[in-house]
Amino acid sequence: MKKKRVIITVASIVAALATIAVISSGILYYIVKGPQINIDETAYIYIYPTDNSDSIVNKIKAVATPSSTLGFKILAEHNDFDSKKRSGKFAIKDKDSWHSIYSRIVTKQQTPVKVVVPSVRSFEQLSKVVSDQLMFDSLAIQELFTSNVFVQNLGYKFETLPTLILPDTYEFYWNVEPERFFIRMMNERKKFWNEERLAKAKALNMTPEEVATLASIVDEETNNNAEKPIVAGLYINRLKRNIPLQADPTVKFALGDFARKRILLADLEVESPYNTYKNTGLPPGPIRIATIAGIESVLNYAKHNYIYMCAKEDFSGTHNFAVTLSEHNANARRYQAALNKLNIKK
Repeated sequence: MKKKRVIITVASIVAALATIAVISSGILYYIVKGPQINIDETAYIYIYPTDNSDSIVNKIKAVATPSSTLGFKILAEHNDFDSKKRSGKFAIKDKDSWHSIYSRIVTKQQTPVKVVVPSVRSFEQLSKVVSDQLMFDSLAIQELFTSNVFVQNLGYKFETLPTLILPDTYEFYWNVEPERFFIRMMNERKKFWNEERLAKAKALNMTPEEVATLASIVDEETNNNAEKPIVAGLYINRLKRNIPLQADPTVKFALGDFARKRILLADLEVESPYNTYKNTGLPPGPIRIATIAGIESVLNYAKHNYIYMCAKEDFSGTHNFAVTLSEHNANARRYQAALNKLNIKK
């Protein structure tokens, strides 16, 4: 009887341990693979290479309400998570398990970000705008576009590098490296310059870089897209007749002062290859990153006989166009009178 009781006792203990194991494994399964995240709508966290499991959990807690954080910590410790560098933008969804979040991060299932690449006047400005939307800082991209080796490897010169960029909205992974950003821009440029556009550029006896250079001047002259083909046609008329472009924005670029409202006679004497009052033909490169609308306005320029333009005296941002110098002088006098009335000296 005594032996029988011992056997029963042992069996009971084994059964109890087995039950505990089953319950424990069930609890562990729920902690790791059960739904743990409560959130109204999908949110996103941004993980830097310096983040560890604790900081990631804190970022998740900032956007959602987990039932427990133990599941992520168990997975992280078991897989030596903190010794590995991972970064990116990751989704946090309602009813997510820690296993699904952890897997998303370690397998780099990032959510792309929409990056607005604008038409700006300098690469310094571009660096700031782009870096504000991606993980790398502005200095990282500035180091590349000021690197002679890198620029040459891309097939450009410093003067023509702005023609590499096509302003638009693109999808990138948030942790994209600066080099990959430029390579993507190069690929987008190749796609843009298809056979049709290349044929139109050839008909103008221009390279794509020259088209973008002229487009940058057109963009600076007017924000009115409907007027851009007219402005482009005017400058093409001048190029064909070997008349200096005499574009005020190129003088502003040479002076390094785009804030000027009025160009003075003394300003026209600035020594610079970008001064189109002193030099015929196109400047060495764009005076800003040309818009797609500006490029299209050059490729599809309006055919007319205008060779003069002057800003309208109503300051609408549009222009009065003229065929003869006398017409132009009359337009210029009205504009100058409007500037004088507002006491705008420069």
